[in-house]
Amino acid sequence: MSNLTVNSEQLPARQALVTAIDTAWHRLATAGTWWTGKERLAIVEQVRLARNCTLCKQRKAALSPYTVDGTHDAANETSADKPNTNSLSPDAIEAIHRIATDASRITENWVSQITSGSLSEAQYIEIVSIVATVTGLDTLDEALGRDIRTPPKPLAGQPTLHRPAGAVKDLAWVATLSAETVSDEDPNPFPLHGSINIHRAMSLVPQEVINFFDLDVELYLKDHEIRDFDQEFREISHAQIELIAGRASAINGCYY
Repeated sequence: MSNLTVNSEQLPARQALVTAIDTAWHRLATAGTWWTGKERLAIVEQVRLARNCTLCKQRKAALSPYTVDGTHDAANETSADKPNTNSLSPDAIEAIHRIATDASRITENWVSQITSGSLSEAQYIEIVSIVATVTGLDTLDEALGRDIRTPPKPLAGQPTLHRPAGAVKDLAWVATLSAETVSDEDPNPFPLHGSINIHRAMSLVPQEVINFFDLDVELYLKDHEIRDFDQEFREISHAQIELIAGRASAINGCYY
């Protein structure tokens, strides 16, 4: 066991969970496949700023978000203690804000449009992973009643710019890999985390499948544990976990 600090108190926590949280933050500050460490942390900052963005709130309240035009509040916000968001294109900022605040109403047409200009399909997928990761990390902090974590400093390094040759658009609105099309040159997330559709969703950027699910399985359950009803792997039961998951999914408009 290890500890998580909450309001100066040390709460017991699984060592695997504490390690997964620290690893996730380290990876967010490290160059990825398509974004540098500085850019990845700029994406993190935009996720947080999107929660109070005026345009995002107007779109969320509208019958359709596609009827509301405008500029995101934080599109050009820069300060000494925040990453330089000017390094992100308007399309990237639009994608971050929409995914972070209104993901359930994203359409195939919108994804095609947003990835047809300065933002590539693979860059978009890496954004999806970063948004999902920091949302999980921040939600945990908020649920514990503590301030959200200050991001680390960005680490030096350049993106690999590796697009899997076997990725094709046959499953989703974006190209994906399968266990059959992954090559020796690709990071392979499937043996560790599984290869069903949820694992294939971000597989155009295989490393992000690894990054996200390394955290996800500690916040939730490992794939083989989900349907093992003979054992309880957490302090709460399978039924309690699924009640929370189902309720959160309903609130977020997720087709869970």
